[in-house]
This record gives sequence, C-alpha cells and structure tokens, in this order.
Amino acid sequence: MISRRAFGKAVGAGAVAASLPASPASAGTAPAPASPAGLGPVRHVRTDLLDLAYHEVGPADGSVVLLAHGWPYSPHAYAEVAPALARLGHRVLVPYLRGHGATRFLAATTMRSGQQAALGADLIAFLDALGVESAVFGGYDWGGRALDVAAALWPHRCRALVSVNSYLIQNLDPAVVESSPDAADTEAAHWYFYFFLTERGRTALTRSRRELAEVVWRHNSPNWHFTSADLDVAAAAMDNPDYVDVVLHNYRIRQGAVPGDPRYADLEARLLAQPPITVPAVTLDGLADGSFPATDGTASAKHFTGPRVHHLVPGAGHNLPQEKPRAFVAAVVEAGRL
Repeated sequence: MISRRAFGKAVGAGAVAASLPASPASAGTAPAPASPAGLGPVRHVRTDLLDLAYHEVGPADGSVVLLAHGWPYSPHAYAEVAPALARLGHRVLVPYLRGHGATRFLAATTMRSGQQAALGADLIAFLDALGVESAVFGGYDWGGRALDVAAALWPHRCRALVSVNSYLIQNLDPAVVESSPDAADTEAAHWYFYFFLTERGRTALTRSRRELAEVVWRHNSPNWHFTSADLDVAAAAMDNPDYVDVVLHNYRIRQGAVPGDPRYADLEARLLAQPPITVPAVTLDGLADGSFPATDGTASAKHFTGPRVHHLVPGAGHNLPQEKPRAFVAAVVEAGRL
C-alpha cells in the first residue's frame, strides 16, 4: 500500500500547483523531448489520426521488434533494451504513445481517448504507416496492454509477444468494474486511479507531473535506484498538450466514469469477451513489483492458447525493461523462438 506520506506528497502536488504558472504543455507549446541515449533521433510517421513520434535502431532489413512504454514512463525505458536487440540484428521500433513526447493528434476534433482499444489500434496503424507486416511485440503497463490488445485482435501482425504482468486486456463493462473481487487491492496499490477522478488529480497532472511520476515510480519499483536524469527524460515525454486529457481518460474509463471514443466501440465490444492471445508468448513478473504482485502465471494461463512461457524476475519492479534490461532482451529472443 502506498504510504500516507507519499500519498500526501502526490495530493499536495495538486494543491500547490494551483498557485504555479502554466507549464508549456498546458499552453499547447510542448517541445519535443530530448532523445534518450541509445535510441537515436526522434522520427515521425503519420497514421490516420496521429503524427506519431518514434525511435528506430538496428538494421533496416532486420526482423522487427515493436516496443511500447507504460505510464508514467517513456521510450527511455528501452534505452538499453533497444540497442541490445539491434546488435542481435533486429530493427527495433519504439513509439511515443498518444499524449506523449512529440506525438500529436492531426485534428483538434479527435477525442483525446486513452482507452485500451485506441492504444492498441494506434500501434497497428503505426506498423501500417511504416509498411511493417508483422513484428515481435514487447511491452509493460499501458504499452503492454496496448500490445496485448493488438496481439489478440490482429494476431497476424504479431509473430510473438512479451508481456509484463501477463494478460492485461481489461473488461470495461461497468458492471464488471463495480463487482471486481480484487477491488480492495486495486484501491491500495492503484490509488491514483481514484485520484484522477478528481479535479485535484487533473491539477496535479497539469502542474506537477514530474513530482507525481516520482511518487508512482517509488511505489511501483521499490528496489529501483533510478536517477534524477531518468526522471527528467520521462518527464520531458509528458510535456505534451494532450497528456492530461489522455491520461485522465485512460483511468476514468477504467472506472466506468466516462464514455469511450465511439470509433472504438466495435473493438471494445470484442475486448469485453477477453479474447485469447493465440501467438507465442513470454510473460514476465517482477518479484519487486509494487503495482502487480508477482504470480506463477497459472491464473492467466487460460488467456494464452498458443505456446507460452512465464518467468519471475528477481529484483524487478513494474518498469521491468528499464530495471532489468537483460531479462527483457532474453524474453524477446525467447519469444521469437517459441
């Protein structure tokens, strides 16, 4: 459970922020974040909805690996993983999710949705825009959920999957959310789900996102000795004019508090059925994950109908690829061989 002191720090960020001047992101003038070391320059490609920023490393003719980051993190989570995979001959793609970095919506009228179907569809559209037919998928947190969605709904685009915390596709039926048997655990570990239902949560995201991210990082990864520079790079990726709206929508729809974007209604209807992941999969749990306690993978086995291997990673917290990059690289290699 998050400590009372840490929670007070997060809530205090929202309270103090009201007296601070507007950040560049809230004014709609967010600069592109600095490129994390090892990932190369920021590139851009257009999908139907987004001018999508991404990093690419490795040979252009290499087998493709698509990596997706979580919240409140950034592609910097793969600053060691991506170059290591590139040295093995892979073409590694690491996009900034909607609402992050230099990724921008093309139209002001597009709903700033953060729902799982939107994130998954974005990644398929990203592959389409680059002319990539299929890839090995790897992700955690938001990125893991988006890639689970993509693997389940578009299995022909996924050669294999690496997913931290196993099966992450959510049933967003309000009745299911209300009656979830692990609601008490969720309230304890995921306090910010409820904080973001409030206007104080909006204020904290708008004015004090770096401080809020630090609170979440320390809770999610108690053994991770991250640096101020690590936090700075991630915070730069949060300096985006759509960040607040996308993040709030992501957590509010998961509590049944707001509707989704109608364009994804059909996809969300399919996700309600908890579709299986049929592609080869390697799932990972960090033994020091403060967000999702590690399991032996048995409970989630029913969701994986193809070859699947589950590993426990000693010392790893929730941001597993950045904390234990060798373990994540090994999982990608293993998944590609299943």
